[in-house]
Amino acid sequence: MRWSQLRRLAISLPLAILAAVLLVGINEAGYKRSRDALDDLSHIHNARTSISLLLQHMLDAETGLRGYLLTNDERYLEPYEKAVASVNGNMDSLRDIFMSSPQDLDTVTPLSRQVARKLSEMELSLRLYRQGNEEAWRFVMFTDLGKENMDAIRAYSRTLMESSAERSRKSQSDIEQSLLLSRIGIATVTVIGLLAFYMYLRQAHTLQVSHEREQELQRDERKRLEELVRERTATLTELANHLQQVREDERGHLARELHDELGALLTAAKLDVARLKSRIDMTSPEIAERVQHLVEALNSGIALKRRIIEDLRPSSLSNLGLITSLEILTREFAQRSNMEVEANLEPVELPETTQLTVYRIVQESLTNIGKYAKASHAVVTVHNYPTYVAVQIQDDGEGFDTATVRLNSHGLAGMRHRVEAAGGRLTVSSEVGKGTTISAVIPLTPASA
Repeated sequence: MRWSQLRRLAISLPLAILAAVLLVGINEAGYKRSRDALDDLSHIHNARTSISLLLQHMLDAETGLRGYLLTNDERYLEPYEKAVASVNGNMDSLRDIFMSSPQDLDTVTPLSRQVARKLSEMELSLRLYRQGNEEAWRFVMFTDLGKENMDAIRAYSRTLMESSAERSRKSQSDIEQSLLLSRIGIATVTVIGLLAFYMYLRQAHTLQVSHEREQELQRDERKRLEELVRERTATLTELANHLQQVREDERGHLARELHDELGALLTAAKLDVARLKSRIDMTSPEIAERVQHLVEALNSGIALKRRIIEDLRPSSLSNLGLITSLEILTREFAQRSNMEVEANLEPVELPETTQLTVYRIVQESLTNIGKYAKASHAVVTVHNYPTYVAVQIQDDGEGFDTATVRLNSHGLAGMRHRVEAAGGRLTVSSEVGKGTTISAVIPLTPASA
């Protein structure tokens, strides 16, 4: 697909460039040709104007001279003199105009000689008239020589006019060809442009279809990955819950074993020591000290067993309820850590598994406070709301930076999993030097979760 798109792009782009170059070339060629044709038309117009002025001035000179010779009126000499003065300028203009055309220049040369002869004839007639030689000027004036000169001038002028007309037609033809070429060029460029635009539309449509297909594939892949993540997450959550339940079961089993087996052994040993104490001689200080030390050791072992059992599986939780168990837990922690612990506990009805979750959160939080916080005061709060219970453990210890300390440290990962498994949410807020607050919101029933 990408190769096909690149191939279409490799075709449409040169087409667009070719169309642009072709359009510029056609416009430049048409412009140059039209400009040359317009220049020729301008020269032709000037030539026709100069030829017309030449004939007009020759007629004006001849008419003015005849009027003066016939009437002896000096007023006729003024147009004659002006016409004669203008004829030379007309001839110079014609030579300049036809300088680039050797064929027309061959016609201008005899025309110039005929004009000079005609001017010489009229000047001779005027000079003879002024000398008083009437027969001579009448002979010059009424002979056919002047008519022949004028006929020759008209013939050469007609030739130049026809040549100019032919050049004019050729220039007009060039202009028409330039316009036709421009039309053809514009039409060609339009076709090429439409073709390039059509290819661009096809390419855009192909790209759009390809993009939509890729998006669809990405959506399917993302959906598949999300489904896979959900399955894996559900599997891991189920496994974590199972491991947590197994852990609690193992704790309960170990607590029962310690209570039943170790408790029985310690109790039996204590009874045996009591029997021995009544039968041996207690008058000896050394024996009395040894027996007393053994009794105290057995009592410490029984207390340690009881504390370990309560840590593994608090019997007070099932016998006395959550609030009483938390009161016992906070009181014992305060005694062991020599710390002031304030308990604000509201009565709450929770399932057994949720009660154990709340108890473990408080227990783990107090353990972390005793190990790391270096606090002097702690507050344990349990608030009962209509649909959920809020648990908060707050201390005035050293605190930590939540941005740099991983939240899975200090047993927070286990607490977070317990809360989320119960359908709740755990938040941890702490600042260096301002203590730490652990808050958990747990729904009262699984249905509410």
